[in-house]
Amino acid sequence: MSNPSLQGLREAPWVPGPLCRLRGSLQAPLPALSATLGCQQEKGCGDTGHRDSPMGCGWPRVQPHSPAMLLLPLLLKATLLRMVNSYHPFYNGFYYNHVMNDDDNGNEKVVDFNGVRLVVETSKDPIYSFSGVNVTLPCHYHHEPESEAKHKIRIKWSKLRDDYTKEQDVLVAIGKTYMAFGDFQGRAHLHRAGQREASLLISDVRLQDDGKYRCEVIDGLEDASDVVELRLRGIVFPYQPPRGQYSLNFHEAERVCQEQGSLIATFHQLFQAWSEGLDWCNAGWLADGTVHYPIRLPRKPCGGVHLAPGIRSYGPRHRHLHRFDVFCFSSRLRGEVFYLEHPTRMTLEEAKQACQDAGAEIAKVGHLYSAWKFHGLDRCDAGWLADGSVRYPIAKPRPNCGPTEPGVRSFGFPSKGRFGVFCYKER
Repeated sequence: MSNPSLQGLREAPWVPGPLCRLRGSLQAPLPALSATLGCQQEKGCGDTGHRDSPMGCGWPRVQPHSPAMLLLPLLLKATLLRMVNSYHPFYNGFYYNHVMNDDDNGNEKVVDFNGVRLVVETSKDPIYSFSGVNVTLPCHYHHEPESEAKHKIRIKWSKLRDDYTKEQDVLVAIGKTYMAFGDFQGRAHLHRAGQREASLLISDVRLQDDGKYRCEVIDGLEDASDVVELRLRGIVFPYQPPRGQYSLNFHEAERVCQEQGSLIATFHQLFQAWSEGLDWCNAGWLADGTVHYPIRLPRKPCGGVHLAPGIRSYGPRHRHLHRFDVFCFSSRLRGEVFYLEHPTRMTLEEAKQACQDAGAEIAKVGHLYSAWKFHGLDRCDAGWLADGSVRYPIAKPRPNCGPTEPGVRSFGFPSKGRFGVFCYKER
């Protein structure tokens, strides 16, 4: 007695069988393959399939009770294997000597081309310099093992953020031809005193040049790089605007530092200033959007007497909503700061005019700090500055000239009064 379910299966209509279309790729005799697959040919379709198939003439139909239903997995596997074995990848003349993957120990395996490894080396220690001078960032490269073959080397220098998330193009070079970009145009040059040297020469160093630089060397498909840090020697000073303490969000803090001939300080600049004696109990912005203050002498209003000396941190703050003071950074001057006095002293506007008449401009706060730090400016007379503040620098403390420590004294922002003036003149 026949099984009703099997009887129904035998009477089921034809269904699309895509494998019938793959029989050519199997390179099997078409009649035998068609029989195996259960493909039904029809006049007008040649051997490609059935004209009434839902997919058209190119899609044969397979009977559900055909042996192909049992052979489908094997046929599909055979088809894929033949396709893979017949594939010839594009050969570009290079062989990968290692697998680009992790080994069993979790260490990344290196990929070398033709058995030669490109190595790039820069200084592991920071390179220190001043603004206004020239500086060379060293970079050298070689191959391991050494190769006598000629290499068409490309070199790229870029400036990194402290967190390595963004790069600024500085210079690219191919052979003897190179091009500098942005603020480095006319100031960045490739220095090649040796055969395998790719050092970067920066002339007329500016405050914003402080930071990390990547030296990248490209040899064909090989690419290697290393990072070197340029640190400017300078001075960090705390700044409050005329409207008072804790009135600057981050963007305003950046702007007021630039207005005072300086830049907002980085953490390593603040740390260096603290190690040299900076002690300030007001929190200020730094370049990465964090807020800190340096304490040399622990005291109750400044974190407590039981905390060790160090850099107190508020961590990252909201750059629009939160308000603090700011720490600014200035380096050595390319000009001169000098004091002008008048028999009857001057108002702020008269002071500005007096500097202009002397062929100079009224000095900024950053100018005064730099002149005190690097040129030993010492004047026990208060004078106007460009921001409307009145200050005076003391390199050699003495009676009637403020505290016993050297520094720049401040009278704040007097709304009226008559004083001398500090002027600045470029050399």
